[in-house]
Amino acid sequence: MASDRSLVIVEDDAAFARTLARSFEKRGYVVHVCDSVQALTEFLEHEKPEFAVVDLKLGTGSGLECVKALHARDAAIRIVVLTGFASIATAVEAIKLGASHYLAKPANTDDIEAAFGRTEGDVDVPLSQRPTSIKNLEWERIHETLVDTDFNISETARRLGMHRRTLARKLEKRPVK
Repeated sequence: MASDRSLVIVEDDAAFARTLARSFEKRGYVVHVCDSVQALTEFLEHEKPEFAVVDLKLGTGSGLECVKALHARDAAIRIVVLTGFASIATAVEAIKLGASHYLAKPANTDDIEAAFGRTEGDVDVPLSQRPTSIKNLEWERIHETLVDTDFNISETARRLGMHRRTLARKLEKRPVK
């Protein structure tokens, strides 16, 4: 892409991707949408975007694979990972793999564009005085194990020492996306 404001959006929710793309196009970005890891891989064979917005949980793959592929294509790409199920484990992995920023949904175009512009950490970010709840710790551990097992429910349940149906019930209450 010739534009220095080229953007690829990797999102499997077509309606959300379309809305996000329109919003960025109004801001002068040249936008391309990919709905899977495979579509992104094919796109990167011919294009080199300057910016990327990647959904963490894609229908048939992980957004972390996309982050890795984008960073391998060009380490200067500004990658923002966007997820409805943020966890410490996935945030750390996304940054290690080359993401510039990690945002929890709902995030709007202003939030994403601001994240593109942030190149350094913020030492003034407020520290939470409230300890993490047991439920959140449990959810983070489940999500971390899901990522480690490439979202294989049976293997995740085995590693966590719980029955597969118990894990499935927990995921129904708070699905990973």
